Amino acid sequence: MTATIPNLPSLYDPFSTEAKWQKFWEDNQVYKADPHKGGEPYCIVIPPPNVTGSLHMGHAFESALIDTLVRYHRMQGRNTLWLPGTDHASIAVHSMLEKQLKTEGKTRYELGREKFLERAWQWKAESEGTILNQLRRLGVSVDWSRERFTLDEGLSKAVIEAFTRLYEEGLIYRGEYLVNWCPASQSAVSDVEVENQEVNGNLWHFCYPLTDGSGFVSVATTRPETMLGDTAVAVNPNDDRYKHLIGKTLTLPILQREIPIIGDEFVDPTFGTGCVKVTPAHDPNDFDMGKRHNLPLINIMNKDGTLNANAGEFQGQDRFIARKNVVSRLEADGFLVKIEDYKHTIPYSDRGKVPIEPLLSTQWFVKIRPLADNTLEFLDQQTSPEFVPQRWTKVYRDWLVKLTDWCISRQLWWGHQIPAWYAVSETDGQITDNTPFVVAKSETEAWEKAKSQFGENVKLEQDPDVLDTWFSSGLWPFSTLGWPEQTQELATYYPTTTMVTGLDIIIFGV
Repeated sequence: MTATIPNLPSLYDPFSTEAKWQKFWEDNQVYKADPHKGGEPYCIVIPPPNVTGSLHMGHAFESALIDTLVRYHRMQGRNTLWLPGTDHASIAVHSMLEKQLKTEGKTRYELGREKFLERAWQWKAESEGTILNQLRRLGVSVDWSRERFTLDEGLSKAVIEAFTRLYEEGLIYRGEYLVNWCPASQSAVSDVEVENQEVNGNLWHFCYPLTDGSGFVSVATTRPETMLGDTAVAVNPNDDRYKHLIGKTLTLPILQREIPIIGDEFVDPTFGTGCVKVTPAHDPNDFDMGKRHNLPLINIMNKDGTLNANAGEFQGQDRFIARKNVVSRLEADGFLVKIEDYKHTIPYSDRGKVPIEPLLSTQWFVKIRPLADNTLEFLDQQTSPEFVPQRWTKVYRDWLVKLTDWCISRQLWWGHQIPAWYAVSETDGQITDNTPFVVAKSETEAWEKAKSQFGENVKLEQDPDVLDTWFSSGLWPFSTLGWPEQTQELATYYPTTTMVTGLDIIIFGV
């Protein structure tokens, strides 16, 4: 009797072979982690890819590195968990959907929040399906039974818990501060969502006359339109050319506003003319200078990048059109001295692809210094985290030292809506900078708090803003393991052992 030899393919077929074994691994839960198993734990939570389309080569490289580590420690007998999941990517998905709506001749406001979010969830389902299929095709040895999403019910609960706890501890507050504003998405964005680009621009020199008629000072700027919001001109108090002018006043061209000359050591005497226009509502350095000298804050910008009523005759003009018109007016009035070609760096919105506008805005912030100082203490004691290569320790430390309060509110709809409710007026229901509010874990709890504070007939409106995506992503290493509940998974696998990631995740995820 002749044995039957199977008809083996002459070439390796990855499509059938890899799909077969991936199905076998999942059906038999080969990589399922068991927190009750015992043994030394080894845990990595996958840095969650954004649901913005599909994975790229960077994701593939990262997954290959993690898979190598996970398989190695699993074969060593450690109790190993590699947890998969995806990130809702608030501003990225929101921007993509708004672009889609624009091609249809619609806006999100015409669509309404509910319908807009329906489209967002539909996009998430399509994009996430592509991403997870790509990970399966790579053959990553993750525990698919523990797959998470930053907007799923458990993680949303963790976000609300974290927000309310930080607020109650005085580490979250609502206040007015200068933020990175993207006129395209009409939202605040974080520092890591800003790309600095070198451009060939101009440096405009113009003069401000002294109020007493004894002369003038010249200033130089790359943003002439912001002069409409100037509230001072600053010189270095050690600059012999100008220190005798400190305390005198100038007449602001066009608007004829009287502004002081102040002395501040921040001013670089070698830049431009050595005299610096100070616009506290539209420049971070000027904002700090304004606080030191108690200068008024005059915002000249609408949220769409047009100028507001404080800009006088330029009201309603786009900021770049207003720039040209302000220069023309200064030239016509005899205040323009010269224009120089000037290569410099300007911040661009990573998602909106337009120049960022520093804008004074009422937002929600995390008070950073207590948190950063606590982290620095661990880092300086060489307790955690440990970086490979070690040079990233200095990068991380320098970042912690320079941190300022973190703006966590975003003027978007896709994301975790801020758990704050405002006691609004019965007549117009508008939320203003001074509207009283309560922070609560649910609407029911908000009503109970509001009634005790504002009376039985209070009318409540939830804050329409959502939280920065990094607020939820920063909780990822433990929210995915069941926090705030004290689960066995949390006790076994947290803190996680290794994080394979890029610089942006180092900053927000470590």
